[in-house]
Amino acid sequence: MSASPVGISKLGQIAMPVDDVARATAFYRDMLGMKFLFDAPGMAFFDLSGVRLMLTVPEKPAFRPMASILYYVVDDIEGMHAALSKQDVKFEAPPHAVHKTHQMELWMAFLKDSEGNLLALMSEKKL
Repeated sequence: MSASPVGISKLGQIAMPVDDVARATAFYRDMLGMKFLFDAPGMAFFDLSGVRLMLTVPEKPAFRPMASILYYVVDDIEGMHAALSKQDVKFEAPPHAVHKTHQMELWMAFLKDSEGNLLALMSEKKL
C-alpha cells in the first residue's frame, strides 16, 4: 500500500438516527448518564470524551436503517449492566466474554436504546 497524503485520524461526531429526539435524549442522558451538550431542532448532542454523539431524526426515510452499532467502553461491565437493568434497560443477554488473549478478556453486553438501535457495552478485563 502506498502512503496517502490524506491522513484522517480523528473521529469528531457520530449520528444516531432516532424517531423521537426528546425520548432518545432522556434515554441517553438519564438512563445511560451521558454528558448532554446542547440541542437544536430535531437534534441533540452529547459528549463522549471529545467525540460528539448526535441524535437526529433522519432527513429521509432511507437514512433510518443505516445506524451502526456503537460500542461504549465501560470499566465495570457487570456493574453497569446491573445498574442499567435496575432502570429497566433491556439487554439482549448478560455480559459475556467474546475474546481472550494472554493479557485480557474482551467482554460485551448488547442492548437496545429507546429508539430500537442496537448498542453495546464493552470492557477489557486484564488477566
